[in-house]
Amino acid sequence: MSAQKKRASRTSSRAKPKARVKKKQAPKTARKKKAAPKRSVKKVAKKSVKKSLPLAKNRVTSKEPEFEPRKKSKKKNIASVRGMRDILMRDQRYWQWFLNVAKGITEQYGYSEIETPIVEDAQLFKRSIGDTTDLVQKEMYEFDDQSGDRIALRPEGTAGIVRAYVEHGMLNMPQPVKVYLAGPMFRYERPQSGRFRQFHQFNVEVLGSESPVMDAETILIAHTILKELGIETSIQVNSVGSPEARAEYNKVLKTYLKTHKSAAVKEALERYSKNLLRILDSKDPEIQSILEEAPQLIDYLDDDCRAHFVSVLEHLDELDLPYTLNPRIVRGLDYYNRTAFELWHGDTEETRQSALGGGGRYDGLVEKLGGRETPACGFALGIERIIAILRQEKTSPPKSDEPLVYLAQIGDNSKKRALKLFEQLRSQGIPIIGNLAKDGLRQQLEIANKKGAKFAVIVGQKEMIDGTVLIRDMESGIQETVVLENIEKELEKRLKKA
Repeated sequence: MSAQKKRASRTSSRAKPKARVKKKQAPKTARKKKAAPKRSVKKVAKKSVKKSLPLAKNRVTSKEPEFEPRKKSKKKNIASVRGMRDILMRDQRYWQWFLNVAKGITEQYGYSEIETPIVEDAQLFKRSIGDTTDLVQKEMYEFDDQSGDRIALRPEGTAGIVRAYVEHGMLNMPQPVKVYLAGPMFRYERPQSGRFRQFHQFNVEVLGSESPVMDAETILIAHTILKELGIETSIQVNSVGSPEARAEYNKVLKTYLKTHKSAAVKEALERYSKNLLRILDSKDPEIQSILEEAPQLIDYLDDDCRAHFVSVLEHLDELDLPYTLNPRIVRGLDYYNRTAFELWHGDTEETRQSALGGGGRYDGLVEKLGGRETPACGFALGIERIIAILRQEKTSPPKSDEPLVYLAQIGDNSKKRALKLFEQLRSQGIPIIGNLAKDGLRQQLEIANKKGAKFAVIVGQKEMIDGTVLIRDMESGIQETVVLENIEKELEKRLKKA
């Protein structure tokens, strides 16, 4: 038998697989859908209202909603730039509290708000702050724009305010010009607790007065803002005198430092060769120890600077403001003269690292930026640092004393009426709040409780048909039906009694 025949016989001898036979399924009998019974709109409305409206007199509470952790995406998320941060909803109440207090107090003293750009000509800061300062050389965000102009993100607020004062002819306005500014500043420094590359300051400036009472007023305003927020501070004050007095003192200080043969002193003398006064602001422990026995600048003030400083201190005494004479307070910017001060949360050198604010007099800055000789003084508070202290000490913003009304609604149709009613009450001066994105009544009443609402106005399906609303006392839980036309009068009457 040939090989081909053998293969053929083996193939034919194998069992052939049985073919699968699909069973024929019996055809499904088409079922006729029963027509849904017609339902009365009134019956549906009444039924939904009965289920949705709790009549319990107790305040409604429940657990916070639980959120599932977000699944990790394969795509790399874009995070905020290092040193920058988002100010989220939970933080905004602290910011608004600070700004309300700071602006309210400052405006009582006759100051007006001003805004300047966050982007300025880089020469503005080099000329004002000093091009040899660490701030300008190492920390300033500086770059060329598309036109080739050298610009910078503002590292502080005073220079921009003075530039605006000169540019817009405020020198010709009745003097002094008293302004304040709140906004972001930028410095490229190592991010750490309470210190960011984008941070916010509250600046207060007086331009056009050399009176010592203005120095005292700015110190008082800064102290009062912090006191109103519940933060205890110590006022550290000094006088850096006139340029002539500083020049004489620098010679004496240099001679004293050269008697100490240490690497730290040698490095400091080289670093601060252009302005030796900045060494007094050094954070180096060895330098601080050596400076304890150094001559003091206050002993080298000329007669005018000494008389001015004595007058400032007399004003502070009259105000019963406790202060500490601190010869180490010189501020880190070149434009300061005469009065210089800082506000510390505490009264030790350790707390100096996180001063909450500071300022002083800068009588030569307007002239340096193109204006005529104009005396000026002011201060800046660091908003992030202040809010960090408030959180650290568990000081919460006070709740509003104004009795609030919360507008709640049940069902999509009710939202149309509720939105119109919300605007009607708001325009009439009723302190109304609400969230039309929410559906469940229980959830809405929980929000009303958290917001401190005294009353809730409830718009339900039944009430919409009847032309009425429910007014609920959030304290007792008692609800009363009120005709929609009388809602404003009824709320005003209840709010007066609350």
